[in-house]
Amino acid sequence: MQMYIHTRNLELTDWLESYVQKKLGKLDRYLPTIEETRVELTSEPTKNSQHSQVCEVTVRTKGSILRAEERAGDMRDAIDRVVEKMYKQIARYKGKRERNKGRGPAEPMGETLPIAIEEVEETEAPQIVRRKRFPVVPMDEQEAIEQMELLGHDFFLFYNVDTSQINVVYRRKDGNYGLLEPEVM
Repeated sequence: MQMYIHTRNLELTDWLESYVQKKLGKLDRYLPTIEETRVELTSEPTKNSQHSQVCEVTVRTKGSILRAEERAGDMRDAIDRVVEKMYKQIARYKGKRERNKGRGPAEPMGETLPIAIEEVEETEAPQIVRRKRFPVVPMDEQEAIEQMELLGHDFFLFYNVDTSQINVVYRRKDGNYGLLEPEVM
């Protein structure tokens, strides 16, 4: 498993790097198919100092991506919380793989997770709690970006007049923009 650690507004000290590797280096024991783990540590100025330290983890396996983000007042606490969240996601992912066994090739399961899988399965599945309908106005990509900025949103869904498709424009963390162009397969 390859691990990449990135920081923003924060210095990556030897202690912090070893703490992240110690905590997240164990994930491949529980899910051996992990190919890559990306960790982003950020210190953000917020009104609530209890949410100023952010740890975001993205784990890539063969065919799936697991992602978790946690905020805390202390970076070590944020890392601990995101590791617990990632264990729960791995348990949920492994549970789905186990239920779908026989429908295709199964991945090796690895060691038992340090949390009880029953605890994860007791929580209710997320539900759609709100539906929103809105008119989609034909526009080009530049107009969509302007509309997104006017609304103060991080993404904007629009009908692209150039491609005659529904697209999504979004603001990236580096300040640039991205464009999602769905393809039906």
